[in-house]
Amino acid sequence: MASFRRHDGRRANELRPVSFTLDYVPTAEGSCLVQMGGTRVICTACVLQGVPEWLEGAGRGWVTAEYGMLPASTAKRKRRPWGRPDGRSAEIQRLIGRVLRAVVAMDALGERTIYLDCDVLTADGGTRTAAINGAYVALAQAAASGALPRRAIARPVAAVSVGLVAGRAVLDLDYAEDSAAQVDLNVAMTAGGKYLEIQGTGEAAAFDDAQLQAMLRLARSGIRRIITAQRRVMRELKTSAPQGKPQ
Repeated sequence: MASFRRHDGRRANELRPVSFTLDYVPTAEGSCLVQMGGTRVICTACVLQGVPEWLEGAGRGWVTAEYGMLPASTAKRKRRPWGRPDGRSAEIQRLIGRVLRAVVAMDALGERTIYLDCDVLTADGGTRTAAINGAYVALAQAAASGALPRRAIARPVAAVSVGLVAGRAVLDLDYAEDSAAQVDLNVAMTAGGKYLEIQGTGEAAAFDDAQLQAMLRLARSGIRRIITAQRRVMRELKTSAPQGKPQ
């Protein structure tokens, strides 16, 4: 394992470089540009008064997400999905919403809706996991700015892709690896080490329990490092990052 190197020189358990640029869209209550290797996603958190009709009068808030890829985010221009998002984008934005709702105390929000918008500038694999990582930072900035009650936001959540490539479990797949993966898995976890989502499929082969556990171990170690990066950048906020109970 120590001598094994991937096509870009990384070890099997190595993340691509991860960074968060705060306040990337200053007109939003919270925002960041998240970069994971060649993947770059703009994430914003906008807070609006009011909730969906089915929640009115309940005294609770709501969190929803939208996800899209800009036309030049891939090598071949991607057409804009006029009207409704395409099936892939709709599935990804539901994933982002589910994961982030799990770390927000809706009762503490009051009747507010948080819109998490994730727009892919450049796509080199792992756009959905990068979007989750950036959306949490944008959410934390919105809380630190006073736009949200700090107690509404729990400690960080992060996500990463893992997979089997040429029979080996590897962490944080780029596009070349994702395209050739026998198994593709996306994992989201809380800072407390609990799973929020596991999405996986055998793209070209079935996988056994030992391989699944190997991928989950890689995911856990990668997510710990991403959360460390999130916490590092959140220390730059004017107010300290939310410190709810680990989940």
